[in-house]
Amino acid sequence: MNSVAPRWSLDTIYPGPTSREFTKDIAELKRAITEAESAIEDTSLLERDSLQWLRTALPLYNRCTDLFENLESYSYSIYSVDTSDRQAQNAITTVGTLSVPLSGLAVKFREALSAVKCDLESLPEFEDSADPTDLSKYRYVLREERFFQSRQLSVAEEGLAADLARSGADAWSRLQETLSSSLTVDWDNETSKTVVELRNLAFHHDRSIRRKAWQLELEAWRTVETPMAFALNGVKGATVVMNQRRGWDSTLERSIRQNRLSRKALDILIGEMERSLPLFRRYLTAKAKILNLPRLSFYDIFASVGDNITSWTFDEAIQFISKKLGNFDPQIGNFVQTASERMWIDAQPRSGKVGGAYCIDFPIAGESRILTNFDGSYDGVSTLAHELGHAWHSELLRDFPALQRRYPMTLAETASIFNETFVFYQTLDEVAGTDQELYVLEQYLQGACQVIIDILSRFYFESDVMEQRADRELSADEFCTLMTTAQKKTYGDAMNFDELHPYMWAVKGHYYRADLAFYNFPYAFGQLFGLGLYNQYERDGIDFASRYRSLLLETGRESAVAVAAAAGFDIESPDFWRGSLERVAGLVTRFEKLVR
Repeated sequence: MNSVAPRWSLDTIYPGPTSREFTKDIAELKRAITEAESAIEDTSLLERDSLQWLRTALPLYNRCTDLFENLESYSYSIYSVDTSDRQAQNAITTVGTLSVPLSGLAVKFREALSAVKCDLESLPEFEDSADPTDLSKYRYVLREERFFQSRQLSVAEEGLAADLARSGADAWSRLQETLSSSLTVDWDNETSKTVVELRNLAFHHDRSIRRKAWQLELEAWRTVETPMAFALNGVKGATVVMNQRRGWDSTLERSIRQNRLSRKALDILIGEMERSLPLFRRYLTAKAKILNLPRLSFYDIFASVGDNITSWTFDEAIQFISKKLGNFDPQIGNFVQTASERMWIDAQPRSGKVGGAYCIDFPIAGESRILTNFDGSYDGVSTLAHELGHAWHSELLRDFPALQRRYPMTLAETASIFNETFVFYQTLDEVAGTDQELYVLEQYLQGACQVIIDILSRFYFESDVMEQRADRELSADEFCTLMTTAQKKTYGDAMNFDELHPYMWAVKGHYYRADLAFYNFPYAFGQLFGLGLYNQYERDGIDFASRYRSLLLETGRESAVAVAAAAGFDIESPDFWRGSLERVAGLVTRFEKLVR
């Protein structure tokens, strides 16, 4: 069995960024945008027959979106495994130039859609529901597009904004990625480590190693804090200005609409997260007891406790995940094997590769790719299962037109969290009563704590940053102060306030995405929504598999509130969120008993 984590193959997407195939699709996208613009601007057809205008414009618009996503995903994929690759950087720039006319196309489509006279609530159905011109499947999407038309500038102004973003907010984002993936410090007299490698040492069993890695990481971030602060100010400043000009009450309001949530649902979610803080502090306090500490320091959060399950090779991890998920749905188990066999996964950590993990889609090829930094730990296995959930979600929607695959970030975490939760409970059942039970249980609670407590700290931090950035630029010291204040507010007295992580604002790339502000609460939503689905699976058994697939199929066609309602959940009620948190409470109590 191969003990080396694999690298992916992108040959079925494009042979290379300078290949004939890549260049051909660049030209095809330019042509497709021109053709789509012509159809969208056909005002005579629009006035004469709105339904026919929709049937003509939508497939062309979908085609442009697919081509751009394919090219953009490929460019970012080759860049993210080697951020020093000049060809990859050039490809990102080349594809980025096409984002301007594509953004203009979206603006023109919304403008024209506002003139559509037919009732969007009663669009006709086709007998063939898979037909891309079946307008009934676009009802929610078109209503949403019509709303966003009321929150956009003129076509010319939006075109200028998109053009300036490439050399503005987008460039600041690339700076953060480049610095964070290549920042290196001396570890000892013979070796050096990147900050990504230092972050991975947070899982080390030796506290002196964890502390050394934490200290060196903070020192490393301190050396680049000025450019990082400029980058964050640039991104958030652009976000504030553009949202004000477009008529949004706040950046958070825009994020709520992007996530297809209601403000009521978000307020209740945040309120229940805050209500659960004492629960997670109990877990952190119990963990400190195991480690013989009065309180945890930030570098202790990820320390392993209990008897570790034998370290996995990558192939063993794939077999493990495939078997567990196959117990729920054989289709998912088979898909995991297929993704590995087709070399869709890049799991090998190395210098120049971005940290963390993600799943990315290639709609023209109908394939996904998964990036992880697999280290053989149970956490690495859980992360792999999580990203495979994203890929499975994409596999189910593979044949849908682009506008019906575009699900919000809240629902984007549904399949990934369900995968992660299912693998955990299957594993916990196997190790119950053994020396490994404490380890598996703590690993899950460790992740849940991050998704509730740490995500809440990030939400507080970003809320404060957006409020203050509306008036002025912030210094690196101010960012650090806001971050530690948020960590104290959420982690509370379970943590050593003298050893927190003031530079988490530099670590997390999500803060540097101008188009995805508040990329934090969707994770908490996904965590608790996934737990709610698992509760339902326990009630329904394997019969739930088909209903689960049906739910995923609707994630691009409806709001999060409506998708949840179809699954039997009311996410505008505290009861739903409390039901999921009660499951976590049971695990915390079980953990405390094992500690005693």
